Amino acid sequence: MSKRHSAKYKIDRRMGENIWGRPKSPVNQRSYGPGQHGQRRKQKTSDFGLQLRAKQKLKGYYGNLTEKQFSRTYAEAARRKGNTAETLIGLLEARLDAVVYRAKFVPTVFAARQFVNHGHVTVNGKRVNIASYRVKIGDVVQVRERSRNMALVLEALQSGERDTPDYIEVDAKGMSARFIRTPELAEVPYPVKMEPNLVVEFYAS
Repeated sequence: MSKRHSAKYKIDRRMGENIWGRPKSPVNQRSYGPGQHGQRRKQKTSDFGLQLRAKQKLKGYYGNLTEKQFSRTYAEAARRKGNTAETLIGLLEARLDAVVYRAKFVPTVFAARQFVNHGHVTVNGKRVNIASYRVKIGDVVQVRERSRNMALVLEALQSGERDTPDYIEVDAKGMSARFIRTPELAEVPYPVKMEPNLVVEFYAS
């Protein structure tokens, strides 16, 4: 099992939730946490614990971002006008690896990061290999021609496991996706409940 897959499964077990909605998640068989104490009776979680968990879950969902990356994204969301929780989700969904994942060019967000880093993607015709690159409204993200027959790309495109959200317009034949607009929280197809308002409380406390 690769580090990428083991990390993904470890996050699911730690959260006790199938946060990507994958059928092979170990949580589908074992809903308790990992380790020898995983089956202990759970104590009531404090407000801080709930906030921390919400942050870890959201951070994990986008490929287990580092604390530095995630806190930097939060700081930018806090600087902008409007609802910080909604803005945070909008910034995370505008990451290039997130757009590649939402467009179903790859099966997982971890694969999306690696796919971008290895130079398989262009934005408006120019190769971009930075997973955290922020896609702007109207930008076109496309799989490079030489990468279109890769097994993981074909597998993802044919999968009925998840749908493409309305804020991304996909041309499956041309293997391109246009970022139409910044989504609101309610539009993002999370398989589990995300609570960015608790993330805001975490950083504000």
